[in-house]
Amino acid sequence: MKLKEALEELRKGKERKFEQSVDLIINLRAINMKKDQFNVVVKLPNKFREKKVCGFLTEKSPLVKTITEPEFKKYSEKNALKNLVKEFDYFIAAGKLMPKVATNFGKVLGPVGKMPSPQLGVLMQENEQAIKETLDKIATSLKIRLKEASIKVIIGKEKMEDEKLIENIKEVYKTIENALPKKKDNVKNVMIKLTMSKPLKVEVA
Repeated sequence: MKLKEALEELRKGKERKFEQSVDLIINLRAINMKKDQFNVVVKLPNKFREKKVCGFLTEKSPLVKTITEPEFKKYSEKNALKNLVKEFDYFIAAGKLMPKVATNFGKVLGPVGKMPSPQLGVLMQENEQAIKETLDKIATSLKIRLKEASIKVIIGKEKMEDEKLIENIKEVYKTIENALPKKKDNVKNVMIKLTMSKPLKVEVA
């Protein structure tokens, strides 16, 4: 099924009391999960939601919720740390604080893919311009980690225009395909769905 046709079909489903997300599912084959794991960052052509960002910085910033080094000890308790991880989608950090961030927060941020990374979140220079540029980049970026042989990501909301959703789907698919060891040969099939709908198989290329 073509993407536009599939989106039209999904919208014919039962109306929900909330705006559903549009999910992209890429099922993989011939993947060695131990050897072929990858982390990619996709820059989406069309932004679809606000992201909550927290910064581990040497001083408070008016641009982002900030945790300075003396405040790290507040999060030594498991519950405080878990609540912090739940509250924010992304974390950024001053480069010189990264060893301490890893020590204090790595055990929790690492497994959920929220650790600040050089790709998206480690600031080599800590100033307002660098923070603003990083926040702008995060606003239109999607982090994808390969944890199983099926990749599921939200690429938009159902009220977005079809063209914008299709642009996002194609960009995510292209980035993932390029990161796979055998490219298209590692892709078993591609599906899209709404939060509460059944998935529909689609052709992306």
